[in-house]
Amino acid sequence: MNKPVAVVTGASRGIGRAIAEELSRTHEVVATWRGRRDAAESLAANTGAVTFQCDVSSGSDRRALIEFTRERFGRLDLLVNNAGMAPRERRDLLEATEASFDELIATNLKGPHFLTQLAARWMVEQGAGRIIFVGSISAYTASVNRGEYCISKAGLSMSVALYAQRLAGHGIQVFEIRPGIIRTDMIAAVEKTYEERIAGGLLPQRRMGEARDIAHAVRAIADGLLDYSTGQVINVDGGFHLRSL
Repeated sequence: MNKPVAVVTGASRGIGRAIAEELSRTHEVVATWRGRRDAAESLAANTGAVTFQCDVSSGSDRRALIEFTRERFGRLDLLVNNAGMAPRERRDLLEATEASFDELIATNLKGPHFLTQLAARWMVEQGAGRIIFVGSISAYTASVNRGEYCISKAGLSMSVALYAQRLAGHGIQVFEIRPGIIRTDMIAAVEKTYEERIAGGLLPQRRMGEARDIAHAVRAIADGLLDYSTGQVINVDGGFHLRSL
């Protein structure tokens, strides 16, 4: 087997699917899914990716994913921590529930943090590898009707920094790709509102992002073009992060 191997979590739809489709041109891809078997099957049929059901919030599922990849391919060159979720119901900060907080922290922060721990141990054995976390502008942008999401993504950014520092000496690069407003199922309910705000000047580049924009950033990392930039946050946000007077 000559192809490098990539694991992409949350790959059946949206950003994760675009990443899996892009990487399948050059990599053997293990694409995880949680609730949409039909979407996972269509991805496999279209790309040749190997699909694996995995809830990243589950420790046993995380271990099973790494064990499956090791048994199937014997190597891991790239981990893309993409799986994540928005609150099931947007609630004002003063009304938000602990149950929602716990669910988002488990899926968006604890899951990728400890999946990376497993992958990193393997990559250290190999002496090489790359790891990508798909974050969000919500890491620094306060949305008081989905505070638990913002907190989970802010924590994820620190996980990137920690792993980048810890693994650099082992030849393993770690990156955060920080999407802005991307057209996916996650924003479907508020897509029209975002389109109106973008037209009104919310973004310097006056268009909504597409999943392929994130996939292109992943491609640059996967191809080794940023190997001397470990720990970097790559903003794919149409310029949202810029400040101007």
